[in-house]
Amino acid sequence: MPITFTEIPDTRPITPLLDRTDSPAQLKELNQDQLLQLADELRAFILYSVGKSGGHFGAGLGVVELTIALHQVFDTPHDRLIWDVGHQTYPHKILTGRRDQMLDMRHQDGPSGFPKRSESEYDCFGVGHSSTSISAALGMAMASEQLGIERKTVAVIGDGAMTAGMAFEAINHAAHVDNDLLVVLNDNQMSISHNVGGLSTYFSKLWASKFYNQLRESGKKALSSMPQAASFVKLTEEYMKGMVSPATIFEELGFNYIGPIDGHDLPLLIQTLNNLKDIKGPVLMHTITHKGKGFAAAESDPVGYHALTKIEPKADTAEQAKAQKPNKPKYQQVFGDWLCDMAEKDPKLVGITPAMCEGSGMVQFAERFPERYEDVAIAEQHAVTLAAGMACEDIKPVVAIYSTFLQRGYDQLIHDVAIQNLDVLFAMDRAGLVGEDGATHAGAYDLSYLRCIPNMLIMAPSDENETRQLLYTGYIHNGPAAVRYPRGTGPGAVIDKTMTALPIGKGIIRRDGSKVAILNFGTLLASALQAAEKFDATVVDMRFVKPLDREMVLKLAASHELLVTVEENSIAGGAGSAVSELLAEEAVVMPILQLGLPDTFIDHANHQQQLNLAGLNPEQIIDRIQKRLNRL
Repeated sequence: MPITFTEIPDTRPITPLLDRTDSPAQLKELNQDQLLQLADELRAFILYSVGKSGGHFGAGLGVVELTIALHQVFDTPHDRLIWDVGHQTYPHKILTGRRDQMLDMRHQDGPSGFPKRSESEYDCFGVGHSSTSISAALGMAMASEQLGIERKTVAVIGDGAMTAGMAFEAINHAAHVDNDLLVVLNDNQMSISHNVGGLSTYFSKLWASKFYNQLRESGKKALSSMPQAASFVKLTEEYMKGMVSPATIFEELGFNYIGPIDGHDLPLLIQTLNNLKDIKGPVLMHTITHKGKGFAAAESDPVGYHALTKIEPKADTAEQAKAQKPNKPKYQQVFGDWLCDMAEKDPKLVGITPAMCEGSGMVQFAERFPERYEDVAIAEQHAVTLAAGMACEDIKPVVAIYSTFLQRGYDQLIHDVAIQNLDVLFAMDRAGLVGEDGATHAGAYDLSYLRCIPNMLIMAPSDENETRQLLYTGYIHNGPAAVRYPRGTGPGAVIDKTMTALPIGKGIIRRDGSKVAILNFGTLLASALQAAEKFDATVVDMRFVKPLDREMVLKLAASHELLVTVEENSIAGGAGSAVSELLAEEAVVMPILQLGLPDTFIDHANHQQQLNLAGLNPEQIIDRIQKRLNRL
C-alpha cells in the first residue's frame, strides 16, 4: 500500500531511487519492489515541489502508480502517451527528465503546469482544455498506420473529461476506423461505477489476459459459420461483463472494455497493461483512483486540494503576520454574492456552470438555491444551448463560464443565442491574462470574438463595484449580454449593495486633461490613471465595448491630439479596434495608439510578469505614449 503523508515537507525528502530515475528507460531497470518504493518517493517529491512552487496537486498524486506503469510498459516517447487537461502530469514530468526544474513549475521560464510539445519530446500533445486526448491520440494512431510506423498510442482521460461530447465523438470515430488505440479512463470520483472488489478484479484480469483474448478471437473465427452459437457466445460474454462492470456502453460503442481495476495496485496495472499491448483495435481500460492519494488532507478534501498556492515561510513575528495583504474579495466572490442577491429578487433566475462551481464562485448559490443551480459537467456547448432553451420559456439563465472555455461554445453562442436574440447573461470569468495557468487558460480573445456578433451587449468593468452593477445591467437587459472580469482580486473598490443599472453604452470620465485621451476598457484603469499623471491626460472608463460610447469618442477626438486605448485583450479585433472603426466610419483622421495583448501567446508567469511581457505596466504605457507623441 502507498505511504500516506500527513504534511507537506518543507525540506527536500530523501529519494534515492527517484534521484537516479531521469527517464523511462531507467525506470524499466527497476524491479517490482523498487517500483513500489519509487511510487512513495515520487509522492513525497510532488508534495515538496508543489509546496515550493504552487500548482495542481490532487490529480497528480492520484496517478502516481498509473504514470509509473505506463512508462514502464510502453516505449515512450516512441509510443505516444497523451494526457487529458494535464492537471495530473506532474509525475509524468518528473519521470521524463524534469525533476530538477519542478521547483520552478508554472513560474516564468519554468516548466508549464500542462503538457507542452516545445518543452519535452515526452509531451506528445499540448493541452490545457478538457476532453481532447482521445481525438488527438486517434489522429496519431491513424497517422502512424498511414506512415507504416509500428507504435502504441495511449490516451489518459478522467471521468470528468469523459462527460464532454468531444470525448464521445472521438470514441465513436475510433470504433469506426478500428485503429489500435488504448484509452485509459482514470475514474477518481466514482462517477461511472462503484463496482470495485474481488470479483470485478478477477474478471478484469481474465478479460485482459492473453489466453482469454486469443480464445475470444479464435472463437469468433470458429463460430463464424455457426451464427446461432456465435450469438450465444456473444450474449454470454455481455451478460458476464454486465454483472460486474459498466462495460455495456463502451462495448456497444465498439471498444473492448477492461475494468474497473484498482489504479493504485501497481503490479496489477503493469500486468494488465502488458496484456493489453497485444490486443488489436480500440481498447478502454477503466481504473479507479483516489484524487490526492497518499496525502491525508487531500484524500478527505480532493476539491479543496485540487491546486495549491506556494506555501510561504511562517511569519517570525506578530508584526510580520499583520503585514499580510488586506482581505479584498475576489471577482469570483463579487459575482457569487451578486448572483445570490439577484436570485432572491427574481425567482426566474437560473445559474448554469460547466463544471466550474468553485472556480466561478457559485458554491453559496448552489447551497441556497439548489433547484435553480445547474452544473452540466464539462460541456460548454450544451451549457450555452441549455441556457438558450430556458430563455425561450421565460426563464432568465446566467451562464458562469471562463472566457477561455466560452470559446468552446462559440457556434452555440452565435447560432442558438445571438441569432434568436435570447435573454442570456454570460458572466465571463478569467478575462485577460491568468498568470501561472498560461496561454491555454488566458481570456485573451473574448472582446474580439464577441464584438463581431450582432445583438451582443459587451461590458468590461474596471473594479469590483462596477462588476456588480454591470452584472445587474446585463441581467435586466433584454437580449444576450456578457460581463468580463479577471481572475483574483481587484483594486478594493467599495461595493454598493444596492443594484443600479448603468446607462448602456456610456462611459465616465475619471480624469480631465488635455492633448492625450486614454480610453480604458476593463481592469487596467489604475495603470491608465498613473500614466495619465505624466501627460496630464484625460482618462475615460469606457465600461461598454458594445455598444461603444460614440459621443464620448468623437468628443475626445475633437478636443485631443492623441487617443490611446487600453485593454487586457488581443489588440486584433478588440476594443481599440472598435474605436478605430468608429473614427474611420466618421471620417475622423487622427493618431490612435492601441495598447493591449500582442499577437503572440504569452506563456505562464505571474500576472504582473505577463503584463510586463505585453507592455502593459504603467511605466511601459508611459513610454509607449511618449514614443507615439514624439511621432506627431
